[in-house]
Formats: sequence, structure tokens, C-alpha cells
Amino acid sequence: MNTKVPKLTVVGAGPGDVDLITLKAIKAIELADVILYDALINKALLDYASNDAELIFVGKRKGCYAYQQDQINELIVSRAKSHGHVVRLKGGDPFIFGRGAEEIDYAQQFGLETYVVPGISSAIAVPAYQGIPLTKRGASESFWVITGTTKAHKLSNDVALAAKSTATVVILMGMGKLSEIVKVFSKENKQDTAIAIIQNGTTEYEKFGVGTISNIEKIVAEKQLSSPAIIVIGDVVKERVVLNSIYKEFATA
Repeated sequence: MNTKVPKLTVVGAGPGDVDLITLKAIKAIELADVILYDALINKALLDYASNDAELIFVGKRKGCYAYQQDQINELIVSRAKSHGHVVRLKGGDPFIFGRGAEEIDYAQQFGLETYVVPGISSAIAVPAYQGIPLTKRGASESFWVITGTTKAHKLSNDVALAAKSTATVVILMGMGKLSEIVKVFSKENKQDTAIAIIQNGTTEYEKFGVGTISNIEKIVAEKQLSSPAIIVIGDVVKERVVLNSIYKEFATA
């Protein structure tokens, strides 16, 4: 009979680079009895898990879901009741388009103790690794972070609102809607606005393309860029600084 307290810790795994993980996240992984992990997390993080921990993949790849969200919710509760401490390991930050709050809401209905460990959001870290500051004096005073695809599988209406502003616009999960995004910004006469697309950001498989609203689709085709990728639109893309390779610098650290 399990005598452990049933609890859920929702943990942000960061944007992909295994070193972009918090100490608190590592401690949670080490103490987990069960880890439910998504497709976009760096699997090297699972090496921190106990040998006795049960590891369950619950993410999706190319539209194929290992589990639907309702099933994940039920799995969290059932494993917490039977095993104790469940860690829900999610890419980036779990409270930024990560359904972390939804899972906590569900778990609390069944009396689970609930905790969250914030993660480094890909919305900020991925552009940074390419030298793109989301804000910079004289270029941008604010930034939007928008999901490219809503629950109804449509482009968020917020993209049109953001296109009217002078802010930097960061779009997650938007590659499938790139043509629509281009049309929205073109409608605001922003064909010459700089745009960057970063695929597999902060990982060794990172690919990068930069251009303007008017030619980005051509660049995406030439460079064969695809999901998972982050779209950054705004003058800050032209303010990109040149960085040395993070992988070379810290490879033997």
C-alpha cells in the first residue's frame, strides 16, 4: 500500500539546452516517483531521475498524441494516488502555453498537493541564443508573446492587434500559420519589417533564417525551416548581436 503523500509538481524544463534548467527543477526530478514528460524536453534531463522512478512519455510528435489531455490529467491523479510524487515535465515554462495551470486545477479537485517550478521560456531564451534582444532602447519598448495556433486551430486574433503596434512580436507554434501571419503584417504595410525564424532553438540542431515579412516564406523554403520553431518580428531582429558558440564555450565546462 502506498503511504506517500499524493502530489504533483509541474516543472518547466526550459527551451532545449540541457543546461538551461533550474536547480529546483533538478531537485524535483530527483525526488519524483513518476515523471510524465513531453516531446520537446531534452531527454538528458531524465538522467537526473531516480532508478526507481517510472518515466512515461505523454507528448506528441508530428500530430500523433501519445495521450490526450484528459488522459494526462487522469494519469497524474492515478499515479499520484498509487505512487506518490508525480512530476509533470514540460518544455519551456509550464505557465506559458503549457497547460500547467489546467493540470494543477484538475489535480486539486482530487486533493493532491500541487507545486510549480517555473522554467526558462523558449519565447525569451531562443531569440537570446541568436543574439536577438526582445527589447532594446530605440528599437522596442515591449514585446508580445502569442500562440500561433489557438485551441480552435486558428491564428490568434491577437496577432492582428500586435501587428498594429511597434512592439516586438514573438509567435510560438506558428509555422503552420506563417502565410496568414505574413498577410496580417502586410495588411499593416509592414512588408519591410524584419523577421527571424529559429527552429530547434538552443539545441545543437538549431536552424536560423532571417528576412523581412515580404520574403520570409521564400527563405523558409530555401532553408527548409519547419516546426518546432519560434517566429520573432520587429526592429530588434536588425539589432541582433554576434555571439560565440555557446556549445563550444561550455562543452568541457
